[in-house]
Amino acid sequence: MIDPAAPAIPIPEHPPLLIIVSGPSGVGKDAALKRMRELKFPFHFLVTNTTRPKRPEEVNDQDYHFITPEQFAAMDARGEFLERAVVYGYDYGNSKQEVRDALARGQDVIMRIDVQGAATIRRRVPEAVFIFLMPPSIKSLEARLRKRRTEPEEYLKIRLHAAQLEMNEVEKFDYVIVNEDDALDETAELMRAIIQAERCRVKPRRIEL
Repeated sequence: MIDPAAPAIPIPEHPPLLIIVSGPSGVGKDAALKRMRELKFPFHFLVTNTTRPKRPEEVNDQDYHFITPEQFAAMDARGEFLERAVVYGYDYGNSKQEVRDALARGQDVIMRIDVQGAATIRRRVPEAVFIFLMPPSIKSLEARLRKRRTEPEEYLKIRLHAAQLEMNEVEKFDYVIVNEDDALDETAELMRAIIQAERCRVKPRRIEL
């Protein structure tokens, strides 16, 4: 019989999470997060700053903050980036303050970054949740990169070689999802399931920036 005078069992509080979505170029990180936004998932999707030229289908301040190298350098000098990286000759950086503001509002924050950037976050914020998106095959990844038609053949070969090296880093992540062709809804739901599972941990992750 339960003693009504016994103290209540404490239920652990679950502070907001920082979720890192990474994987090789062309695996579908941008498309997966875009689908999550379309499905109205209640997360804060961090928008990355980049000096890369905007692709025709991209929207400024929604897909990326497209800024000049001078603007990027000024932000970097002010220490505004949680992490920054050079990827295929272009600068990428994520705002530290934007992450702090969203966490302060109680929102889980999702960042999509390359494998190099994920390694930086792992050192600085080890309690973040790290999800690796994997292509079903190298052949599938090559087809996705070719479909973009944004780079000459020599750059495509460089990206494919880099992707093979990046996929060797998967064991450093907490979770791996195979982003199948034409299956964005399934990928989005798997990421939401991971976040829901993380919020049921007996020992919650606590993000400190």
